[in-house]
Amino acid sequence: MSAAPAIPGLTGIEHIGLTVPDIEAATRFFADVLSAETVYDIGPFEHADDWMANHLAVHPRSRINKMRVLKVANGPVLELFEFTAPDQERRVPRNSDYGGWHIAFYVEDIEKALIALKAHQVEIQSGPVTMTEGPSAGLEWLYFKAPWGQQLELVSYPGGIAAYREKRMEIWRPR
Repeated sequence: MSAAPAIPGLTGIEHIGLTVPDIEAATRFFADVLSAETVYDIGPFEHADDWMANHLAVHPRSRINKMRVLKVANGPVLELFEFTAPDQERRVPRNSDYGGWHIAFYVEDIEKALIALKAHQVEIQSGPVTMTEGPSAGLEWLYFKAPWGQQLELVSYPGGIAAYREKRMEIWRPR
C-alpha cells in the first residue's frame, strides 16, 4: 500500500467510456433496450502530431469519428467512441482478459427485465442467477451481450445484499 493519500474530493463515477464499432448502431441498441437518450455529440477529432498518443494512449494517427454521450436512467453517463486507428484491435476482451470488463445496470425486477431483453432478441449469456448464500446473498444477476459482443449485466437486489446489511454500509444504486 502507498503512503500517499487518496485523491481528495472524489465523489463518484461520472461516466463510463466504451469504444464501439458503429456508434449509430450502438446508440440504437442502448436507446431501444435501455431507454438511453443522447445528450450530445462531438467529432470528428484527429491530430497530425502526437496529441492522440500523448493524451489518449492510442496510435498517433487515430481518429475519433464521433463521441456521443448517452444518459441511461439514473447514474453515470455512457460516453461512446467510434475510433479508427492503424493498429486497432477489434476483438472484444473477455472478463478474464487484462482490460476486460463489463457494465452492470440495476433493475427493479430481473424477471421483467429478462422478458424485455428477449423481446429485443438480445443474446442472454446466463441467468438470471439468484445468490442465496454468502456475502452476495440477495443479489440476482444475468449477463447479456451487446450486438458487437460487449458483455453487459443486469443486477437486482430489492431486499438488499447480505454484505451491505452486515457492514451497515450504504452502497449507491440507481433508484
